[in-house]
Amino acid sequence: MTKWTKNAPSVEQPGPEAELSPYQQAMRQRLLAAPVVPAPEPWQRIAYAPVGGLLGIGFASHPGTGQDLVMVVSHDGHGLFDAVTGEKIARDRDPDPEDDSRDVDPALWCPGLGPVAGSRVRIAGLFGGGLHTTSGDGWKLEVVAPSWPNERVLLSRDGGLPHSGPYGERWWHIFHSHYSELRAAGFSPSGQTLAVATSSDLSLWTRRTV
Repeated sequence: MTKWTKNAPSVEQPGPEAELSPYQQAMRQRLLAAPVVPAPEPWQRIAYAPVGGLLGIGFASHPGTGQDLVMVVSHDGHGLFDAVTGEKIARDRDPDPEDDSRDVDPALWCPGLGPVAGSRVRIAGLFGGGLHTTSGDGWKLEVVAPSWPNERVLLSRDGGLPHSGPYGERWWHIFHSHYSELRAAGFSPSGQTLAVATSSDLSLWTRRTV
């Protein structure tokens, strides 16, 4: 039997914040010193698209070719990008109102358009959700903030995280979100596309050729 009381338990005041250890300080300095560089081969940056009021992004697969597509959700509507060419292939400035009877959180998905009309696309961004952080064949993506709130996107290969591999050989700082809020960063389910979205733009890399 549960006994209810009127008095809430006392809350302990947090003590002073612990200082960074020498290892943590060295790691932070190493991240701060790493300049933004192009992603290594076979990755190619194929798109930078300004998108004002970007809320989130998600991946879909073209039903005819199997190529990756990227859905972008913003205050101005929905857009669909080809993740191999970077071309915007569909746009809906006035999406249908959301149906309250849906059995999933409408903030984390949106209806497809263009070649994926009639399907649902999972969205990661301002309202939650997440993208793949590994490609399945050795590539890994990591978001760090050694000078919070500015976040940096690191790409590594075969476990080459900042603490275990030389910079420029095993890990690369490929994006610095110092001008806008980072919304999402990750790989497509196929592992062939890498996307980084901020509140103001979308950047795409691919390792697949047309």
